[in-house]
Amino acid sequence: MAKITTATLLKMKQQSEKISTITAYDASFAKLFDQAGIHAILIGDSLGMVLQGEDNTLPVSIDAMAYHTRCVKRGVEDTLIISDMPFMSYATTEQTYENAAKLMQAGASMIKMEGGSWLVDTIKGLTERGIPVCGHLGLTPQSVHVFGGFKVQGRQQEQADMIIEQAKELEQAGIQLLVLECIPASLGKAITAAVNIPTIGIGAGKDTDGQILVMHDALGISCSYMPKFSRNFLKDTGDIKKAIELYIDEVSNENFPGDDHIFK
Repeated sequence: MAKITTATLLKMKQQSEKISTITAYDASFAKLFDQAGIHAILIGDSLGMVLQGEDNTLPVSIDAMAYHTRCVKRGVEDTLIISDMPFMSYATTEQTYENAAKLMQAGASMIKMEGGSWLVDTIKGLTERGIPVCGHLGLTPQSVHVFGGFKVQGRQQEQADMIIEQAKELEQAGIQLLVLECIPASLGKAITAAVNIPTIGIGAGKDTDGQILVMHDALGISCSYMPKFSRNFLKDTGDIKKAIELYIDEVSNENFPGDDHIFK
């Protein structure tokens, strides 16, 4: 597999080729996923829940993110590496640049930030300074207390229209990738058609340009519960590398997500 870059993912969207993405937090799993042919790995602040046992992602620090990014980098040859900016690590401009630099220096090729219109100036500043940005709309876990829990977003038309407009604003500001989480499949399709950059869905239907899963969910080893939008690929294969290869194939052939995994 050739080195995956943001240009690769954009070309995949333009050619209607599906993008497969998964989280990883250490060198061993990252190497296995890289060898299986995954297109991008996200070092997610989900590590707060799946590795640290927290109730949500809020306690995760920038130092923890940099540590796990460095670990993943050591296992990867070709896969694009994206790293989450954790809760309140981009509240001010100075803080944002400093923390984004930590993740890039640790080995990320792109950083991910949750939020809408309020991030426009921040995204412009980062891209001007050579830091690629992935946006994140819909259910943004760092705002879990604002939402009143982990709830599907965009079911009301007014909110759906707002999310579409925010996607356009973020693209204009300079993001090169957009994660859409826990929104109706119809909205995932509408946003994907409204922007020129690739969209990556997690509980956003099969019409996004790609999919992402938390590795613990994809392998059926999450200690809490299996989200509606996930599937245990290890159960189907009995082998971790084959499970990831199956995940990639199912996304590529548009067999995943199925009707059981989407929100309406």
